[in-house]
Amino acid sequence: MRTLIATRAFAPEPAAAAWRQAALAAALAGAGHEVEVLTTRLPAGTPSSPTTAGVRVSRWPVLRDASGNVRGYLQYASYDLPLGLRLARRLVAGAVRRGSGPDAVVVEPPPTTGAVVRLACAAARVPYAYYAADLLSLAAREAGLAGPALRLLTALESWVLRGAACVMTVDERYAARIRDLGVRPDRICVVGTGVNTDVLRPVPSGPAAAGDPTADAPELVYAGTMSEVQGAGVLLEALALVLPEHPRARAVFYGGGVEATALAARARELGLDRVEFRGLAPLEEIARVTSTARAGLASQKPDTAYSFAFLVKPLAATACGAPVVYAGAGPFADLVEEHRLGWAVGWDAEQVAVALREALAGEGPTPAERERLATWTRDRYSLRAVAARAAAAVTRATRATRP
Repeated sequence: MRTLIATRAFAPEPAAAAWRQAALAAALAGAGHEVEVLTTRLPAGTPSSPTTAGVRVSRWPVLRDASGNVRGYLQYASYDLPLGLRLARRLVAGAVRRGSGPDAVVVEPPPTTGAVVRLACAAARVPYAYYAADLLSLAAREAGLAGPALRLLTALESWVLRGAACVMTVDERYAARIRDLGVRPDRICVVGTGVNTDVLRPVPSGPAAAGDPTADAPELVYAGTMSEVQGAGVLLEALALVLPEHPRARAVFYGGGVEATALAARARELGLDRVEFRGLAPLEEIARVTSTARAGLASQKPDTAYSFAFLVKPLAATACGAPVVYAGAGPFADLVEEHRLGWAVGWDAEQVAVALREALAGEGPTPAERERLATWTRDRYSLRAVAARAAAAVTRATRATRP
């Protein structure tokens, strides 16, 4: 089977979608299929990574926002419009040289990209699969979009999803909302979610640099998107209460998002000179820092359109052997309690502060406890296992459509 994957981000770009699609490409190639990825040029400074056998990656220039992400309608258009031409060239060539074109296309959100793929695939009579790890209409509603603009976006997303031979999603909660958008239940496949445990894993600490006063300082690590949905400001308010009590402790925030700049400004207002915002970073760096951290940090606002969602970023901490301070809503809070993954508290600065004090007390997790957390994550939420299920779903849908 020949598969095209259309995605704004692809490994080694430090984004969840990038590694999700890289894992899918590797799983398809490992099953003996030919894979081509139509993606974007890497952000400046991103180190290269080894190529996967059987996967060809085609990159194209794209506009990025101030945090380095392809997010925003102008940025989407800078990827979507060239993608239409790139797809057309491959689909037309396949029609001219019968048997040389793609058998299927896999597309990642946003729905504007999905619309380009649906139109191109309809013209060539090629099925496509939509990897609905996110629903933009829900995110837009949470960001304050309303009225005709929200109705138009919801209609577009529904149209794109309904045209797919297969809609892959992360859990039954998402599946229910996809059904609400008019997708036939037999076309929805729950493949799960996870993190790249091949990279996000405990990393042995090397010798401390001579004269480095932060070499053994207790650290708290946030790794992931900072948007309206997460509401990570509550973590800063809690840090303002706790860090003065622990003069050597510090916190590191990795990632981008629409609230990243505002959060950095808020940290300065609070006088949090031991809170550092490092932006996008390679997973290897995140793994190295988190492997010795007292805790990972994560939050999710309650009472929002996204409060049902399973938050992946806490898994980046547990995969590296760090417990999690988790504030807010979502099903991950239940996992924290059930599997002793750290602290699950309300979306409240005082409650978060209590958990932070406990995380910073004593000597931190033992090596055995860190190994337990890493093993738990690897056994249940390995991105490799998720990709295998996604690859099987794409293969089944393609064969059902084009036997």
